[in-house]
Amino acid sequence: METASDATTCILFVCLGNICRSPLAEGLFKEKVRKRGLENRFCVESAGTGDWHLGQPPDDRMQAAARRNGDLDISEQRAQQFAPAHFEDFDHIFAMDKSNLHDVLFLDEEEQYDGKVRLFREFDPQPGDYQVPDPYAGGREGFDRVYRIADRTTARILEALLDDEGEKGGGEDGEKASG
Repeated sequence: METASDATTCILFVCLGNICRSPLAEGLFKEKVRKRGLENRFCVESAGTGDWHLGQPPDDRMQAAARRNGDLDISEQRAQQFAPAHFEDFDHIFAMDKSNLHDVLFLDEEEQYDGKVRLFREFDPQPGDYQVPDPYAGGREGFDRVYRIADRTTARILEALLDDEGEKGGGEDGEKASG
């Protein structure tokens, strides 16, 4: 695991079991960072609020959706549970739905980290209800829908973080934008 000392900004994506939504967001964000040559600027992980799938790879259906929609391999990721230490380890924590947000903030007993924790879809460029639907009990279309939501939202999060740093990254070749 990279730490805050290894990268400028550390990001954690959180869902319920850490086998569908959050590992996909982790993989998509890492890929966007890699394509822009910004790997040394970000550390990215995902976690779940529950402990049912600890150590397991992402759900096979989520892996298939990632390959099908973006030629993205997330198979090497392993589920971990969100812990209070994550508040210190990460600069930004993005919860996939309101229940995940509540569960994460419940662990912030001193209420000192709520500024770090936000709903993932607050950054979605398409208006919605701020919840990433959990595709676990559904079929292929549900997983593909989550892919589309996560793809556009991770792109917007990356842009917002770069804007906050006062520096806009370049295109896929990693060069800085001119102008």
